[in-house]
Amino acid sequence: QLQLVESGGGLVQPGGSLTLSCAASGRSLDYYAIGWFRQVPGKEREGLASISSNGFTTYYADSVKGRFTISRDNAKNTMYLQMNSLKPEDTAIYYCAARARSISVTALNYDYWGQGAQVTVSS
Repeated sequence: QLQLVESGGGLVQPGGSLTLSCAASGRSLDYYAIGWFRQVPGKEREGLASISSNGFTTYYADSVKGRFTISRDNAKNTMYLQMNSLKPEDTAIYYCAARARSISVTALNYDYWGQGAQVTVSS
C-alpha cells in the first residue's frame, strides 16, 4: 500500500515562498503520476498541479501557473511543490496524491492521498 506524508507547511507572509514535500513509502513512486491539491472549508478540493511518472510532463491550474512548481525525485521517493509569490487566498490545506495513470488535476482520479499540510499566508 502506498502511503504519502506531506511536510513543510506553515505560516508565511504575502509575497513569500514555501516548499511542500511529500514523502512516499510502501511502494516506489516510479510508476505513479503525482498531483497537488488544496482545500478550504466549505469548498471543493482544487487541483493545482500534476507531474507524470517520468517527470517529463506537467500541468498547472491557471490559479497557480507561473507561481508554483511541481517536481519529483524518484530516487528519494519524494515529490515537491515550490510555491512563490504567495497570496492570502493561497491559504488552505494542501494535499499530495498519486495515481497509477497519466497526469490529472481531478481529485476523483487519484487513489492515494496524504494527510494534508496547512499553509497560511498572512501578515
